[in-house]
Amino acid sequence: MWGDGSLPQMGDYDLDIYAWSQRQGALLRRLAAGERVNGSDLDWPNIAEEIETVGRSERRAIASHLANIIEHLMKLEASPAVDRRPGWRMTIERSRIEIEALLDDSPSLKSQVDELIVGELPRARRLASAALAEHHEAPRVDVQSLIYSGHQVLGDWVPDDNGR
Repeated sequence: MWGDGSLPQMGDYDLDIYAWSQRQGALLRRLAAGERVNGSDLDWPNIAEEIETVGRSERRAIASHLANIIEHLMKLEASPAVDRRPGWRMTIERSRIEIEALLDDSPSLKSQVDELIVGELPRARRLASAALAEHHEAPRVDVQSLIYSGHQVLGDWVPDDNGR
């Protein structure tokens, strides 16, 4: 399609997002440098959509890590096993570090953490319940009753050996 050396055009968004993004990025850099560019070459609706998608992706990544932490906190709290899976603690720590990095890049999302936790609780409960069932473990506490604060999820807290 572009083997003749021509650059992809604005309408190529649906055909080759990578080529489209490279062209749009180059045009925007030229515009920012004060060069005149043909405004009709800039695909403003899709540029706006892609910018918004980046923000949604960052928010979704944080939510996913939060769900992972919550699920593992629930398993630690509810599992009757004597040795309650040291790997769960490592998963929690790894996800906390990932969230820290994401929030460093997008600090405005810090104000949404509590809301995201509330939104992820039902999914985390389903996953924790399924994991306990997979190991044929009857939960010590009702997983549906467990809730966590932002401090518990993002801080150093983990349930102790008694599940508290």
